[in-house]
Amino acid sequence: MSKQSIADKYNTWLASPKVSSKDKQILKSFSETEINDAFFRDIEFGTAGIRGIIGPGTNRINYFTIRKAVVAFAKTVLERFPDAKTRGIAIAHDNRHMSREFTLDSAETLNRLGINTYIFNSLRPTPVLSFAVRYSNCVGGIMITASHNPKEYNGLKVYDETGCQLVPAKLERLLEINAELPSHIELQIEDAPHRGVNKVYGDEVDNAYIKEVEAIQLNPDLPKDNFPIVFSPQHGTSYELGMKIFDKLNYEVHPVKSQSKPDPDFGGTPTPNPEDPRAYEEPIKLAKKVNAKIILVTDPDADRVGVAYPDEYGDYNILTGNESGTLLLHYILNERKKRGLLTPKSTVYSTIVTTAFAKKVANSHGVNYKKFLTGFRYIGEAIEQGIQTNTEQFEFGFEESYGCLIAPFVRDKDALQALLMYAEMANYYLVNYDQNLGEAYDALQQQLGYHNDEVYSIEFPGAAGDEKMKQVMSAVRSRPYQKLISAKVVRIEDYLASEAYDKDGVTQINLPKSDVIAYYLFNDETIIIRPSGTEPKIKFYYGVSNPSRQYTEKRPAELHRKVMKQLGLK
Repeated sequence: MSKQSIADKYNTWLASPKVSSKDKQILKSFSETEINDAFFRDIEFGTAGIRGIIGPGTNRINYFTIRKAVVAFAKTVLERFPDAKTRGIAIAHDNRHMSREFTLDSAETLNRLGINTYIFNSLRPTPVLSFAVRYSNCVGGIMITASHNPKEYNGLKVYDETGCQLVPAKLERLLEINAELPSHIELQIEDAPHRGVNKVYGDEVDNAYIKEVEAIQLNPDLPKDNFPIVFSPQHGTSYELGMKIFDKLNYEVHPVKSQSKPDPDFGGTPTPNPEDPRAYEEPIKLAKKVNAKIILVTDPDADRVGVAYPDEYGDYNILTGNESGTLLLHYILNERKKRGLLTPKSTVYSTIVTTAFAKKVANSHGVNYKKFLTGFRYIGEAIEQGIQTNTEQFEFGFEESYGCLIAPFVRDKDALQALLMYAEMANYYLVNYDQNLGEAYDALQQQLGYHNDEVYSIEFPGAAGDEKMKQVMSAVRSRPYQKLISAKVVRIEDYLASEAYDKDGVTQINLPKSDVIAYYLFNDETIIIRPSGTEPKIKFYYGVSNPSRQYTEKRPAELHRKVMKQLGLK
């Protein structure tokens, strides 16, 4: 987009009577760089809806960008469902700045279009929104959230009638409609002859959801004395329901009080992201005081859980999402196998960037394993297809970024289910084997082989960063990588071209197109490179499998240094 067209957009917003005087003052204070970043594009749908910095501009989150996305979604469901207006759309929100305001505005927009809406009286976890869609037989759902992003961000996720985020096939029509709509500023809401009704849920959805979560327990009768838990919701949505579940099941839980109240500024935590070790600083302090056997940290919208455990020296160690997810996978399959619950249809779902150790664990239990593109929406879609065709029995689904699902009454990552099951698993290994989670994971590796998976990210902020990301991904694809970092490549998978290359030639990849490229090395090592779908960064995933624990521990960092050098990045 030319600088002139950016200037035109900027001036249109400045002149529009729809833009508040407060936002106009913000626009006037922008530097040229800030103007470019706020207007160089219209905010885009990524792997989890739209997400961005709150503020005025077409590449920002504000009433205008949220409203246009809601109108496009509304028109999509009105096309698909003759009864869309009566069945309605469920809406929930997290703790962020403007989340409640965006929720009420979204409900108002849908009601004006004749669509009934269901909202909650306050913030709720993302999985509860997914559950509410199914509970109320809605045609879709909207979650106002920016997940684990910094306090400056907000966003919107859209869900289909099964409670699953829209997959590309369903999102395609929404994007077409969105492109056909007038600009954010010029968009007019056409009032339907009969206005939709907005209903505020009471306790019925929460109670029904909690009942389903309780039912996932595999060993509910484990003694819970001498098993203190430290729990942090990171100022987000998991506190109220998480504490209800733990209290009801007689767990001894110590919440991190400085991180328990909803706070859009995340004042009690250095970061709300459980992938960042800084999120565990306060929980670890409390854990040492109460001698906690496990630390559980959710992200603000409660679809992901980070886990830490005390080692034999009393130090708390943070498991990666690959480690905690794989160990939980093993625990669930092992316990279900004991009870005769596994069948030839039993299937585990994961993603192309999740550790290869997961497949090895699933296969060791005689369970099928399928992997999809990054984004839990593909797992949610696979669950529905397996049920409709009666060809697969869902056992577990997880991603390396701390998100998992145990039972499919929700069709998205569910931190409340994960909180309960991680606690049960840690208690199980402690009671039956006198093992902490690190020892249990090490025992699993001794049985099936050592694995280490690490993720590195490089940020590319702003319009210049967006262009740089495209250049880097183009450079990755343009080089004839017969060898990469002095190691033989045996297979390359380019998900944008939908093609895989190996010694036998070219084969098609039967997954939706995505800007991802994967290298498989001769020694069971993997390198996967992809731009984030929610943040301005490129992610580099390194997976290593080797009989030597020492080798697996040091190898990912070595691979990353070499890849950075080859790409000319720091």
